[in-house]
Amino acid sequence: MARLFFALLFIISLLVETTLSKPRPETVEIRCETQLEHNTTIYVPNFIAAMANISDQIKTKGYGQAIVGTGPDGNYGYGQCYGDLSSLDCTLCYAEARTVLPQCYPYNGGRVFLDGCFMRAENYSFFDEFTGPNDKAVCGNSTQKGQNFQDLATKAVLDTTAAAIRDGGYAKAEVKGLSSRNESVHVLADCWKILNASSCKACLQEASALTVGCMPWSEGRALKTGCFMRYSDIDFLNKEQTTESLKVSPGVLVISILSSLAVVGVGVVVGMYIWRRRRIQRKRRGSDDTAKMVKSLVNSSLNFKYSTLEKATGSFDNANKLGQGGFGTVYKGVLGDGREIAVKRLLFNNKHRAADFYNEVNIISCVEHKNLVRLLGCSCSGPESLLVYEFLPNKSLDRFIFGS
Repeated sequence: MARLFFALLFIISLLVETTLSKPRPETVEIRCETQLEHNTTIYVPNFIAAMANISDQIKTKGYGQAIVGTGPDGNYGYGQCYGDLSSLDCTLCYAEARTVLPQCYPYNGGRVFLDGCFMRAENYSFFDEFTGPNDKAVCGNSTQKGQNFQDLATKAVLDTTAAAIRDGGYAKAEVKGLSSRNESVHVLADCWKILNASSCKACLQEASALTVGCMPWSEGRALKTGCFMRYSDIDFLNKEQTTESLKVSPGVLVISILSSLAVVGVGVVVGMYIWRRRRIQRKRRGSDDTAKMVKSLVNSSLNFKYSTLEKATGSFDNANKLGQGGFGTVYKGVLGDGREIAVKRLLFNNKHRAADFYNEVNIISCVEHKNLVRLLGCSCSGPESLLVYEFLPNKSLDRFIFGS
């Protein structure tokens, strides 16, 4: 009952919060470069490092830029949330952008416009760019509006543009029209923080011309190299979370509670059904061999605790770094019993497929050959997946193959 009660409170808090804000993670457009990346083993780690660096900045100030590496494999990255997003919504939007932009791989760059944030990565410094050949407007849904709405929207776009130019690159506005015809206009304009004032002004002026060109459609977006603009007859803007806006009327609260109870009730019924069905299936087919294998491997010598490997490598100190490949970085480590090992940190976490991961380790660890480095075990119970090999000091593969 206690868990049910806390689940109910959590759902109510989510219902109240979602009436105030939303991360707007819907993808408007993704653009990829046409040139292939230069060197995968260098490019991929640089890209991941740049995105992680930006993520840390996004959480504190809503935007971030990073430069990792040099030359054709260097990665220049930038990300920014639009000004009406809260810190939490900004983090959620950027997390979505990080899953979309890698779709451009194996090309050496790209950019993604979401309705709540923007992200770009290239192998050159683009931070002062505000216009480009692919800038365009994305217009409309299925509705075309009359002249009254068009006049309101045009004025709202121009006024918001002027306000953004005046107030540091960001502004939003809501212009009330005839509610019976749904003619209210909502507008947002935002420059990238890396632009200077003159570049921002030029970008917003071009963006306003693009969005106004979307009339008579009920919605328009300008996707510019250095800024973003949108108007709509739908209220997409997040509200300021003031003390007044946090108050919930009794009617809304009652509806939220009843809705939450209904959701929890359905969840309990569905959960009981799934549990009962799985129990019957387990009885029919016997125990889960995969689960048993994973459990046995966790308790075997093949499994290393994450904390043990972290300590052995000095918290993956760069001084212990042996090398880096396309799938991970390798560090030298010393276990508590004095054994020297090599630990590979995998770029892509296999924790979500632990059974397959352990199965591969179990098979490979049984293979022994004089020309193969022996796999001692693994760890995927911590925050990342690790492979543990025997350490071969100061020797290269050709000495093992051709040496006496």
